[in-house]
Amino acid sequence: ALVTAAAQGIGRASALALAAAGARVVATDIDEASLASLSGQSLMTCRMDVRDAKSIAAGVARAGDVDILFNCAGCVHHGTILECTDAELDFAYDLNVKAMVRTIRAVLPGMLARRDGCIINMSSVASSVKGVPVRCVYATTKAAVIGLTKSV
Repeated sequence: ALVTAAAQGIGRASALALAAAGARVVATDIDEASLASLSGQSLMTCRMDVRDAKSIAAGVARAGDVDILFNCAGCVHHGTILECTDAELDFAYDLNVKAMVRTIRAVLPGMLARRDGCIINMSSVASSVKGVPVRCVYATTKAAVIGLTKSV
């Protein structure tokens, strides 16, 4: 299993749970120092920047045959549609959506060749179930994650 944003929060908990269940886990994050706290667990760690295709390729190469991809990396922007800037929207879209496209592109050919694999993309109830006015950018990008997931 390849888990993104595994240095803290949901990504960390998921990486540890997958390892405890017997999966061979590669926990990735851009924050190498925080990843170090996972050393000694029954998993490997790897610095990987999901906004960089070359970094993803290196992480996937280190992981080997990826049978589970858990895309957990993302950011939460605070603000309404009138308060967000184009730069904030671009950053969030790159991290919350395009990063998933990049990681899926990196592992899907192998999954298809093996005729086996599972891709989990972290979204949010803010995407479509619940309106959150001060999370415009976040909700917009997480709605895109649902569309991406359904299209794969």
